[in-house]
Amino acid sequence: MTGLQERLLQPADAVTCREIVLDFWVDPELVFLRLLKSEKNAFWLDSGFEAETGVSYLGLPSPSAPVVTASGAGDTVLVSGVGTSDRFEGSIFDLLRLTTTSRGAGPVADPVADPADGLRIGWVGWLGYELGAKTVGSPRHASALPDAALMWADRIIAFDHRASTMSLRVPAGSPTAKLWVRDVQATLLSLVGSTVPPLPEVGQPRKASLRHTHAEYVDLVEQCRDAITEGDAYQICLTNEITIEGALDPVQTYHRLRRLNPAHHGALIRFADFALLSSSPEQFLEVCPDKTMTTRPIKGTRPRGRTSEEDAGLITELAGHHKEIAENVMIVDLMRNDLGRVAETGSVQVPDLLRVESYQNVHQLVSTISAKIDPRLTWVDAVEACLPAGSMTGAPKHSAMSIIDRLEGGARGPYAGAFGYMGADGRVDLGVTIRSLVIGPTTTTIGAGGGITVWSVAEEEYEETLLKAAPLLAAASAVIIA
Repeated sequence: MTGLQERLLQPADAVTCREIVLDFWVDPELVFLRLLKSEKNAFWLDSGFEAETGVSYLGLPSPSAPVVTASGAGDTVLVSGVGTSDRFEGSIFDLLRLTTTSRGAGPVADPVADPADGLRIGWVGWLGYELGAKTVGSPRHASALPDAALMWADRIIAFDHRASTMSLRVPAGSPTAKLWVRDVQATLLSLVGSTVPPLPEVGQPRKASLRHTHAEYVDLVEQCRDAITEGDAYQICLTNEITIEGALDPVQTYHRLRRLNPAHHGALIRFADFALLSSSPEQFLEVCPDKTMTTRPIKGTRPRGRTSEEDAGLITELAGHHKEIAENVMIVDLMRNDLGRVAETGSVQVPDLLRVESYQNVHQLVSTISAKIDPRLTWVDAVEACLPAGSMTGAPKHSAMSIIDRLEGGARGPYAGAFGYMGADGRVDLGVTIRSLVIGPTTTTIGAGGGITVWSVAEEEYEETLLKAAPLLAAASAVIIA
């Protein structure tokens, strides 16, 4: 074992969580602005604007905690610490196995953790689409951004929206964590009764451009339909990329986004020069410490209506539309297969099929698949087996991804991958990276697409990409220039 691997191994008292419950409430947005706005590496896993249920998490790595980036589809892994940067010998999945297990023996047990406690201590960040493409074995483009970016979160503030309480979560054996707890408690108390300041006015709209023009995207849809007719796939998730010129402030942009498009899997995850901002409604994978895993793919979209009658009509249309139903059922079958590769025999179930869920801007058709991880395997194997989500590839997975690689003509990057947390106790909650902006030093990108079947109408598919991108463009104050 190398010296770096030894340093990455977490002793038991570094992953056992000490939780300090606070019986008062401060808006998470205000807390982020006061405590984390200027931090180089920080995260906000957000249950949504004005959420009444769920738990949101704010946090950061302690000064000595590792921050990891992976490139080359996960094969080149760099670990940064205090003034150091070392290469990890192995893949990003090898690193996850090492750092979230007790010397390979399984999740590190936290004796005071409740199975529903969510994120206590562990990795927070993203896993990109190209990382999954390598795992599947399809051809791939190289992303200009890291294929994975993860921070070891050991300074966490949890916000229970239903109970209106907060808690601080730190390693039980860390002397420096006590100082952080003291300082954060004092800051939180000083914020009681304060309100979130108004956002600054946006300036002139920024210019945004499409990777594939309107005409080009329509042609790509027809090429997908041809491939399906020829028997190369049943469904293909075709996407387009929008590039916005100039640098964006990730904090201000996210504060606008969460109002324009609130979602269960909202996030602001920042790593130095780049940030992921998400308003995703889709769960990629949830794993409980008892090794139960769940995925909730989305396929099928309609806009919200302008009146209650129109809205109800759109729900009925979505629930009974043969193309949308076919798309969803195909992906359910694909995800059953993905989970089945790492599941106990006979444990794969579909407890919920074709449920319409309504969000601020769209209605979505959602299904739920669950299973129990094979006792010989871990949640890392489950994530590796399922990435990228079948809803972002099509079916069959390998063939659809090969067609995507050929037609889209570029990397997807963090888009269409997964983001969220992967805890040391085996608790995992990852969303699908859709309805998201990826902010870099000079440009911002948005991905948007949809599932193509033999019944697809090319113009409607193009319009669906604009519908999905609209709140993201609005948050960035950007307009597409043809």
